[in-house]
Amino acid sequence: TDREDQSILCTGESGAGKTENTKKVIQYLAVVASSHKSKKDANAIGELEKQLLQANPILEAFGNAKTVKNDNSSRFGKFIRINFDVTGYIVGANIETYLLEKSRAIRQAPEERTFHIFYYLLSGAGVKMKEDLLLEPFSSYRFLSNGHVPIPGQDDKDMFEETSEAMSIMGFSIEEQTSILRIVSSVLQLGNISFKKERNTDQASMPDNTVAQKVCHLLGMNVTDFTRAILSPRIKVGRDYVQKAQTKEQADFAVEALAKAMYERLFRWLLIRINKALDRTKRQGATFLGILDIAGFEIFQDNSFEQLCINYTNEKLQQLFNHTMFILEQEEYQREGIEWNFIDFGLDLQPCIELIERVTNPPGILSLLDEECWFPKATDKSFVEKVVQELGNHTKFAKPKQLKDKGDFCIVHYAGKVPYNAGNWLTKNMDPLNDNVASLLNQSSDKYVAELWRDVDRIVGLDQVAKMSESIQGASKTKKGMFRTVGQLYKEQLGKLMTTLRNTSPNFVRCIIPNHEKRAGKLDAHLVLEQLRCNGVLEGIRICRQGFPNRIIFQEFRQRYEILTPGAIPKGFMDGKQACVLMIKSLELDSNLYRIGQSKIFFRTGVLAHLEEERDLKITDVIISFQARSRGYLARKAFAKRQQQLNAMKVIQRNCAAYLKLRNWQWWRLFTKVKPLLQVTRQEEEMQLKEDELQRTKEKQQKAELSLSELEKKHTQIMEEKTTLQEQLQAETELYAEAEEMRIRLESKKQELEEILHEMEARIEEEEERNQQMLTEKKKMQTQILDLEEQLDEEEAARQKLQLEKVTLEAKLKKMDDDIIILEDQNIKFAKEKKLLEERIADFTTNLAEEEEKAKNLTKLKNKHESMISELEVRLKKEEKTRQELEKLKRKLEGEGADLHDQLAELQQQIAELKMQLAKKEEELQAAMSRLDEEIALKNNALKKIRELEAFISDLQEDLDSEKSARNKVEKQKRDLGEELEALKTELEDTLDSTATQQELRAKREHEVSEMKRALEEESRSHEAQIHEMRQKHSQAIEEVTEQLEQAKRARANLEKNKQTLEKENNELSNEVRSLSTAKAEIEHKKKKLEGQVQEFQVKVADGERARAELNEKVHKLQNELDNVTTILNDAEGKSIKLAKDVSSLGSQLQDAQELLQEETRQKLNLSTRLRQLEDDKNNLQEQLDEESEAKRNLERQISTLTAQLSDAKKKLNDDVSALEGLEEGKKKLQREIEAITQNFEEKAAAYDKLEKTKNRLQQELDDLLVDLDNQRQLVSNLEKKQKKFDQMLAEEKNISAKYADERDRAEADAREKETKALALTRALDEALQSKEDLERVNKQLRAEMEDIMSSKDDVGKNVHDLEKSKRALDQQVEEMKTQLEELEDELQATEDAKLRLEVNLQALKTQFERELQARDEQNEEKRRQLVKQVHELESELEDERKQRTVAAAAKKKLEIDLSDLEGQVEVAIKGREDAIKQLKKLQAQMKDYQRELEDARNSREEVLAQAKENEKKAKNLEADLLQVQEDLAAAERSRRHAEQEKEELAEELAGNSEQLSNELSAERSANQKNESARQQLERQNKELKAKLQEMEGTVKSKFKSTITALESKIAQLEEQLEAEVKEKQATTKATRRTEKKLKEILLQLEDERRHGEQYKEQAEKSNSRMKQLKRQLEEAEEESQRINAARRKLQRELEEATETNEAMSRECNTLKNKLRRGNEPMLSGTRRSGGRRGVIDNTSLENSDEDAGGRDADFNGRAKYITVPFTTH
Repeated sequence: TDREDQSILCTGESGAGKTENTKKVIQYLAVVASSHKSKKDANAIGELEKQLLQANPILEAFGNAKTVKNDNSSRFGKFIRINFDVTGYIVGANIETYLLEKSRAIRQAPEERTFHIFYYLLSGAGVKMKEDLLLEPFSSYRFLSNGHVPIPGQDDKDMFEETSEAMSIMGFSIEEQTSILRIVSSVLQLGNISFKKERNTDQASMPDNTVAQKVCHLLGMNVTDFTRAILSPRIKVGRDYVQKAQTKEQADFAVEALAKAMYERLFRWLLIRINKALDRTKRQGATFLGILDIAGFEIFQDNSFEQLCINYTNEKLQQLFNHTMFILEQEEYQREGIEWNFIDFGLDLQPCIELIERVTNPPGILSLLDEECWFPKATDKSFVEKVVQELGNHTKFAKPKQLKDKGDFCIVHYAGKVPYNAGNWLTKNMDPLNDNVASLLNQSSDKYVAELWRDVDRIVGLDQVAKMSESIQGASKTKKGMFRTVGQLYKEQLGKLMTTLRNTSPNFVRCIIPNHEKRAGKLDAHLVLEQLRCNGVLEGIRICRQGFPNRIIFQEFRQRYEILTPGAIPKGFMDGKQACVLMIKSLELDSNLYRIGQSKIFFRTGVLAHLEEERDLKITDVIISFQARSRGYLARKAFAKRQQQLNAMKVIQRNCAAYLKLRNWQWWRLFTKVKPLLQVTRQEEEMQLKEDELQRTKEKQQKAELSLSELEKKHTQIMEEKTTLQEQLQAETELYAEAEEMRIRLESKKQELEEILHEMEARIEEEEERNQQMLTEKKKMQTQILDLEEQLDEEEAARQKLQLEKVTLEAKLKKMDDDIIILEDQNIKFAKEKKLLEERIADFTTNLAEEEEKAKNLTKLKNKHESMISELEVRLKKEEKTRQELEKLKRKLEGEGADLHDQLAELQQQIAELKMQLAKKEEELQAAMSRLDEEIALKNNALKKIRELEAFISDLQEDLDSEKSARNKVEKQKRDLGEELEALKTELEDTLDSTATQQELRAKREHEVSEMKRALEEESRSHEAQIHEMRQKHSQAIEEVTEQLEQAKRARANLEKNKQTLEKENNELSNEVRSLSTAKAEIEHKKKKLEGQVQEFQVKVADGERARAELNEKVHKLQNELDNVTTILNDAEGKSIKLAKDVSSLGSQLQDAQELLQEETRQKLNLSTRLRQLEDDKNNLQEQLDEESEAKRNLERQISTLTAQLSDAKKKLNDDVSALEGLEEGKKKLQREIEAITQNFEEKAAAYDKLEKTKNRLQQELDDLLVDLDNQRQLVSNLEKKQKKFDQMLAEEKNISAKYADERDRAEADAREKETKALALTRALDEALQSKEDLERVNKQLRAEMEDIMSSKDDVGKNVHDLEKSKRALDQQVEEMKTQLEELEDELQATEDAKLRLEVNLQALKTQFERELQARDEQNEEKRRQLVKQVHELESELEDERKQRTVAAAAKKKLEIDLSDLEGQVEVAIKGREDAIKQLKKLQAQMKDYQRELEDARNSREEVLAQAKENEKKAKNLEADLLQVQEDLAAAERSRRHAEQEKEELAEELAGNSEQLSNELSAERSANQKNESARQQLERQNKELKAKLQEMEGTVKSKFKSTITALESKIAQLEEQLEAEVKEKQATTKATRRTEKKLKEILLQLEDERRHGEQYKEQAEKSNSRMKQLKRQLEEAEEESQRINAARRKLQRELEEATETNEAMSRECNTLKNKLRRGNEPMLSGTRRSGGRRGVIDNTSLENSDEDAGGRDADFNGRAKYITVPFTTH
């Protein structure tokens, strides 16, 4: 209406008909608003409309599924936006989706189906398609939980054809359709991948990879890379990447997450493709109509994160409904000036919405969820606790009251209270994915799959999830560069939807489901009422009943209902409002049924319907009268026609009868023949014509008269209208003048308002700047607050601990005070009784008390023995021997209990003996307790030492790893390149089977490559042949010259080698000494600390022992339980012996553990947890010591009353001193053992350091070898690298273009939203200008509102403020997008920089190598010059000798003989020159051999790498295997170094020749350099090599000519040096033989190193088994320590129980003493009798106690306690 944007909101439960209603609306619009209506074919629908209709089947196939309630349930929400042009035709459409239920793709509830497309594909695919897509039956897929579930009345095969037809109409190509179906098939295949748990570890394995091969074939991946990415993905830890093994659960979760993400991305791609097809028209849309089809409110038994999002959406939509139905309705009443009291329906849903979406103060549920996703070690439980803590007092938040409730918390929605289960909310919100698999999919050979996974950077990877637990302080706002959670994305998407809906006029379609049985004609009233209540329809009905829902504009009301009031409105102009008032008066309506506003008239419900009925009746009456008149006119006309026909019939009959009479009459025949000839007959015809003309003129005259009368009437009417118009014109001119005045006023006001606006904008900018400053301060304050909150939490935890300790200590103090008071009272009583009672009575009472206590203690001992036996039977089956001994003791004690009836007289002797035994055993107990404490302390110290040593080892390992990582970069790059080559090969092999065209291309390429290789080989052979010829030419001259300098240079080289080795060894020794000294200092420092701690603990233990001794002095009844304790102590001693053995075994196994440093680093975490446990035990011991110290203070107060017990205390103190001395001796022994262990460890560490340094040296040599090998390998692989780089650049450009396309789409969406907002604002301005009365009211209120504008903004200000806010938000979004782009570009730049650094490092190494070569060349040139000088000197000496020889005559004869010999030697020299040429050829052959050896070295290196990979897979220990491979390669490097040194020596010797030979060698070097450059540029190699070879031939020929002439000129001078040259030649042949021997030795060394590598593997496996044994022994030691601690705690409990029994015994003593006081002294004679009677009583009590003990034994099977009975001596 009025060209306003419309929206239709379809809501309701599942199965209520939302999707069907949406389809009907789209069909109606496609028919009504089609641009092809004007054509003759009315049924023809345009292509755009057809595509709009066909988009629905595609979305239903991929987004709908069968549920229990609905056979075609939409499992996603959608908003279809249809754009219309100015003429009202459809020009385009756009579809947005919300909350796709992607979990349905992997599992379904019973009797439900997954998305339709899976069943369509499996049912409708042909045989060829099934083979191409690797399809299987329904039952073989795990993701189809219920198999094939048919839908009644629907054929999946037909639906598949319909879907494919819809895709073709939408413009999907056949390749796109097959790619889509391939991804659907791959999702099904992912569910069939099965993992198994390995036996010894939790690691997952894939026993059968056939399904993985199918998946990789469908998705265009490598199988090995895919399985590696699933089972052991690479995770970034710090700066390095680490491969982490996955468990079976993690692997299953990764596969399911991959399937869900794959299907979701496919659905999103389909939606983008459909939107592109629907938005391709170039016509501009003026308005749009939006249709929202989204799920309704959901309350299930188990409500999760998805239900929260759906209910949050419905809260927002219901808030919009309430706003339009209630708030806007009542605001319109007030705006129209109707008397109305504002009714609050209590339907403001803002508190509930803020509870879910609020950002801060306090943060909402989604914000808390996002914040918890970033916290370290956060769980769903911690999230629930945080929600309850932050939002517990919120009105819309509730906790589950009953334990039966499944939900973790409840939210009070508008439709009811919903409990939510917070399980897996963190993972659902983060939606993590295996980024290794995602990167593989991004690099897929299938373009469609790669396009789906192009945004790999945005996913939440495993490394990001791992980083969460490291260092992230919670923050509610997302930082730049971090991933976006599902909650944030959905909140933004919902916010955009709500802004578009608010800018439209909404129409609400409430779909109601009548019943859940899918039966027609049945209506469940309760169900319908519940839906109406949830939808707010009942409240809408309520406001309709109370308000005026029907409203109509004055003019429309007058036009429509003026027929009901004829004559009520006088003729002439009248205002619409006055006319409506007059009409309502004539209608005689009740005043309560209507209200007249400023521009509209309002009616209650039913009034307009009544007026419509009356209007219909009136119109029916008018139409009936019109029909009656028209029917009468038609009937009369028909009757006149019938009359004329009747008369004509009579005339015809009469004429026919006359003709029949006259036809045979002759005169009639004559008359008929003559009549046409007469003119008289024609006169009638002429007369008839004249009459006809006259009739026509009459009719024309009549028509003219009628038209004249009509014109006169019209004239009169026009004159009347003219007068009325003149009156109206005057009125309009007056109104125009008033309006002009108003316009001028409004313009002035507008200017004022604009000035105020500018001021306000300036203020707003200032306020924004302040706001930004405040925000920065706020962020700082928030960080400070977070820090303070953390400190507060820590202090609060500490305070609570202290509070608990305080409470416990206060309780213990109270108990001790009560005990002290009781003991003081007892002491006073005992003092009084001592004075009163005589010695015999005291002896008698003491004997009696001791006998009774002895009897009770014996019974208790029997019970405790039984309980100990039961415990040992349950816990320790191995200790049957000890149990038998305890049973024997129990029998003995039972026998003693039975013999007590007859042996009362012997009790005193037994008591004396028992006292002696008990005193000894008490001493033993104390010694054992002290030993226990010592052993525990020593064990703790040993564990601490082990931890410290492990930390030291880990530090060394970290340093070693850092050096390894720095040195292994080149090797890693090589391996990565090799893996990439292998992956490319496997991909090429996989893609070979795809199409025949690819095979042909591959064959052509292989043919071309083979031709290129052949050409290269031929050219290289020719080049090598030429080099060989050159070398053969020069070899003889080189051998002749090098013989003289060989011995001196060898000596020098040997000396330099010895010097270098000595310097290296010296440096290594110095480094080892330094490291050992630092390690020794650290260990001594730690040892001192540990000794100080041990001394402190010993002091504390001594204090505790003193306090315990004082307690034992007070409570002597503990002596009776020493038998049980001794057994425990024996066990403990045995365990301590085991522990000592374990400690010794640990010390011996430390040597093996040092070889397995990497595995020990893995155990570091476990040991840290154990350390925490031991620290807790230490804290418990500390608390016990504190309690004992408090007990000591309380007991010191009683020393004044217990002076008699000081002598016993002194004795026990002396015993304690002896025990302490024993402890000190044990401590010294342990210290000696620790020192021995540390010495062993230091020796092993020194050996390990030496090994590490040798390994590092070998590693350096290996790096040099690898650099040389890389130089040779890069010559071949440069073109492949360039091709890969070009492909990467293309992929990056594609990714960038895709990103820009996404940004363009987002910008277009934002532009659309801006356009909608701008249209809404223009409409608001038009309405403001059109309404005069609103402007008048605004004029009155403007100044008052401008004064209060800062506090309460008017509508216009709000709109402007909203505009500015939206503008700022958009600017911020653009800036955020820019920053994200910049960050992405920075990350790309960083990766490229890393690659460039590696290349730069390689180039730097090359330049270094070249520099060294140049330096060596310079040195060789200097040596050559020196040799030339020496040659000149030798020549001068020779000339002197010749002069001397000429003196002697005998010399002349010799010289003549020599001359003849020299002539022969000249010929030999000429032959030698020819031999030199031949030796050049031999050198070239040697160069070929060297190249072959290089290739062999490469092959051997590749074999070593392959072996390393196999070792990685087998041992699953990359670092150990790397060490092995490095050692193997180090040996090869050593041999290569030796070979290179010899080669360098040969090169130096070669360089020491004459100037001519050095020139030739420099020419050969330049040729070699040119060859290397030619190899690096393979494309130019052929031409350059040929040209250079030609140049070389010319230069060599010219040089040879010059050398030949020079040699011929100097033959006379070199006559005497020929013998030396022959010797040098022989030496060179020897050197070549030596090099061949050394090469053989190198090969043998390589084989030895391989054997060593296998031995190291075996040692590593042995060390693994030893480490497992160590772990088991450590766990057993910890369990034994825990058992000992438990026994100690039980003893403390027994002490407390003993104090209670002591009180009971003291009361019984008091009663006995009172009885004895009553007796007289003569009764002393009967004491023996009474004693006998007492003995009988005691025996009976013993029997009863035995029975009680037997009853208790039954309970001891479930729970066993140690009961101690203390007693005091008087």
